Amino acid sequence: MEKLHPGQPNPLTPHTIGGKAFPSIEGWCLVELAFQGELAELYRARPAAADPSRPAGYALKVLRSKWESDPRAREVFRREMLLGRLVRHPHLVAVLGGQVRCPPIYVITPWLEGRTLAQCLAGGWRPDVPLALWIVRQVAEALQALHRAGWMHGDVKPENIHLGPTGHVTVLDLGFARRPKTAASALDRCIAGSWSYLAPEWSTSVYRPDIRSDLYSLGVVLFEMLSGRLPFQADSPAELMRMHRQERAPDLRGLATEVPPGVVQLVQSLLAKEPLRRPQTPEELIDRLVRLEIKTFAHRRWPPVPIPEPGFQPAQTSPLSRQIVATS
Repeated sequence: MEKLHPGQPNPLTPHTIGGKAFPSIEGWCLVELAFQGELAELYRARPAAADPSRPAGYALKVLRSKWESDPRAREVFRREMLLGRLVRHPHLVAVLGGQVRCPPIYVITPWLEGRTLAQCLAGGWRPDVPLALWIVRQVAEALQALHRAGWMHGDVKPENIHLGPTGHVTVLDLGFARRPKTAASALDRCIAGSWSYLAPEWSTSVYRPDIRSDLYSLGVVLFEMLSGRLPFQADSPAELMRMHRQERAPDLRGLATEVPPGVVQLVQSLLAKEPLRRPQTPEELIDRLVRLEIKTFAHRRWPPVPIPEPGFQPAQTSPLSRQIVATS
């Protein structure tokens, strides 16, 4: 079944909650607009048949109407629906249903309490070394599940890493995932991601992006968590990609003296320009992370660094955060 409710969805129609008008989709009441992006709107929702006093425990991501005729935008939602059914893992967002054949186009997921890593970092939160390694290991376990199914994520970044109140990680946004070993679709021939986290091979013809490109992006995330800044910063996508291709990342030891040498070496290997010099699979990375977590346990701060309190506060995104650019 494609949906959690019977019948074909009607166009978005308004309903009123507390004097405020919200859209609705057949079978679902959208009770809160949580986030509005360029491509989609995210609503907190509950089934229409549910008791209104019950918490809204679902999230509906709805493609904005101006993109409904764009085949690439529709493919993003179709792909998220496909992967959400194909690959199930505790650290991957669960896609429960949706509608991708006709407008309104949307996917349904559980509502996750907590914040994205981007929201945490934007508020000045800095995890200690063992906590940062644990967060990265959970992401790597999600990438491992995708890799075993023949997929890569394609857009690993803090905005797509959700932290629950206990530190449980859920990797979000499967719409830009791709199969590296198959013929490229119209979406796959585009650069669709966040420039600050894209591996060098996204902008060269020497290597084709694959799971090692996701590991490079995860290395950027780890560098940012440990140092409080991105390894490369620029005013234009072209300059940023040139830096990813040609310049060495700053010495992490000069930015975060508490980071032990083994972790510095891991970050350096993840940020290697050539994919052959990086960990080759998520399994290899997970093995290294587990050993480093054990070695750095004494680096835990006391009292422990708390995960920021739950609450949805959309992070401010840079103009370079995401673009869909055709490469051929």
